[in-house]
Amino acid sequence: MRKLKSGDEVQVLQGKDKGKKGKIEKVLSKDDKVLVSGVNMYKRHVKRQGSTPPGIIDLVKPLPSSKVALVCPKCNLVTKIGFILKNGKKSRVCKKCKQEI
Repeated sequence: MRKLKSGDEVQVLQGKDKGKKGKIEKVLSKDDKVLVSGVNMYKRHVKRQGSTPPGIIDLVKPLPSSKVALVCPKCNLVTKIGFILKNGKKSRVCKKCKQEI
């Protein structure tokens, strides 16, 4: 079971976007990176190709998963994630408030 899943709210711990919060759009488990909406945005200049117009678009680049921390939905604090076995199923637990995520 992964610690971070798509749809989780996270906060950036390091880098140019330190302190920003956003939701995880996609988890790239092979590269150990995550795509966070509205964070780590870059501009890309695009040429005209067929019917698409030229211009400047915003791209979201992936962040290493070690640079983000989960924001607990219950206590609304940045926290580490623990695991607990309940009825033979593994579930994620907030280390600060001890509630299931």
